[in-house]
Amino acid sequence: MRMYDIIAKKRDGGELSREEIRFFVQGYTAGDVPDYQASALAMAICLRGMTPRETGDLTLEMAASGDTVDLSTLEGVTVDKHSTGGVGDKTTLVLGPIAASLGLTMAKMSGRGLGHTGGTIDKLESIPGLRTELSREEFLRIVKQVGLCVAGQSGNLVPADKKLYALRDVTATVESVPLIASSIMSKKLAAGAQCILLDVKTGSGAFMKTAEQSRELAQAMVDIAAHAGRKAAALITDMDRPLGNAVGNSLEVAEACAALQGRGPADLTDLCVELAAGLLVLAGRAGWEEGRALARGQIQNGQAFQKLKEMAAAQGGDVSVLEDPSCFPAAGARLPVLAGEEGWLTAMDTALCGAASVELGAGREKKGDAIDSAAGILLHKKPGDYVHKGDLLAEMFAASPALCRRGEEVFRAALRFGPEQPEKRPLVLGRVGGA
Repeated sequence: MRMYDIIAKKRDGGELSREEIRFFVQGYTAGDVPDYQASALAMAICLRGMTPRETGDLTLEMAASGDTVDLSTLEGVTVDKHSTGGVGDKTTLVLGPIAASLGLTMAKMSGRGLGHTGGTIDKLESIPGLRTELSREEFLRIVKQVGLCVAGQSGNLVPADKKLYALRDVTATVESVPLIASSIMSKKLAAGAQCILLDVKTGSGAFMKTAEQSRELAQAMVDIAAHAGRKAAALITDMDRPLGNAVGNSLEVAEACAALQGRGPADLTDLCVELAAGLLVLAGRAGWEEGRALARGQIQNGQAFQKLKEMAAAQGGDVSVLEDPSCFPAAGARLPVLAGEEGWLTAMDTALCGAASVELGAGREKKGDAIDSAAGILLHKKPGDYVHKGDLLAEMFAASPALCRRGEEVFRAALRFGPEQPEKRPLVLGRVGGA
């Protein structure tokens, strides 16, 4: 078997066999297939696409390219959630405790933020003392003890994806549904959960800008799960505005704590309740309506918030900052952003809001950049609100006044005002899979 023939076959629109896909994945992971041939195949896939069977086989081979997590020793139904990324998306911090308090088991591996999207690991590490770099044994011990653990991804989890993703990033082959879906789902399959819920974002702050694109990606990922014998469903959710009011690491942890105590923003709470219901449906524990009621009950009775504190303590975190977020280290500077005009706030470019948070120090432009856990944005107005001149739109938090001003400049560019109230966009735009 030769890579030349595999590339030519896909270039001409042919369907690759499981053996041909395995030859490529194993060869590229081992270094036997050079980058120039891998990039040629990625471009052929980008232009010609893949059948659902090919995409499923590619995902399975990538998942098998490194370590996999065996969750068979854990009690109960193991569940996982993946978000395709957004701004202010702290759903794992709310959803995980709700799910665990309802008896589901969530052993979750998450990543760091890059570009305008935040990362769950960065948010958790803003809790003083909390460790996310755990050994496999420690990770599973905490899951057994608490029912929930969120840790950084293993260094050898899906090495084929790490290599291929870096290559796609510099060869203009990122925008391919089969390659995106296999990248996401290979990590989910390797992480071992029986049930996988996908939160596929759409809008100005998402990778997929339209609901149609998001639905295509969601369907591809649900199909992959079925191909692998796992249960999966996807929600298509709005990212045309930041989720919640906080953007930035410790600010988002504080907002997640508020949501778990029934005091959070409605959009964040409603989405986490919907996601929790989805996990209960996949696990066979409830229907959608009953699942929503159960999730809200765990917020109201305090058990979900207690579960977050249990997880944080088990991972070495200082629980006092969860009970009183004012104990988080404060930012060096604060800058109020006031409205310079009157009218309806009609739009907020979410990617630019994320870029503003990066300017403030809350995110990173490239891997390895340091971040300021206290930096970020607190929104006081969102699209659909009427604004009077001089109203407080947002607050910028950063290490210095100069950084605050840089963040403010980018943030103001994200805002649009108009004379008419904008139509309200649903939070959940659709659902793929699930009963």
